[in-house]
Amino acid sequence: MEHETDEDDDLSAPRERVVIDLADVTTSDQLHRLLRRELGFPLWYGRNWDAFWDAITGLTPLPLEIVFEGWQQMRGRLPEAATMLQRILDEYNEQFGIYPPGPRVFHYR
Repeated sequence: MEHETDEDDDLSAPRERVVIDLADVTTSDQLHRLLRRELGFPLWYGRNWDAFWDAITGLTPLPLEIVFEGWQQMRGRLPEAATMLQRILDEYNEQFGIYPPGPRVFHYR
């Protein structure tokens, strides 16, 4: 009997690139639900900024590159959420970017 091995399916390895479309996001809850889905957070993700930090620093590896499409539209509707998201991702790079695989790249379009 052959055993299947998936050496390339390392669940702890970050994905290369993820594009997240924020153009239709109008509430903080929608934003957190979208982040949970697109970044692969567990279903029990708490949908708040403390939970987001916990998820990206201990639960799910961040992709090497994240493109946020519709950033200006979302920022216009949810300026506090946009500021928090950007601040947390900057903090992530400051604290964890020195470790392999290195800092993540974020595009806000």
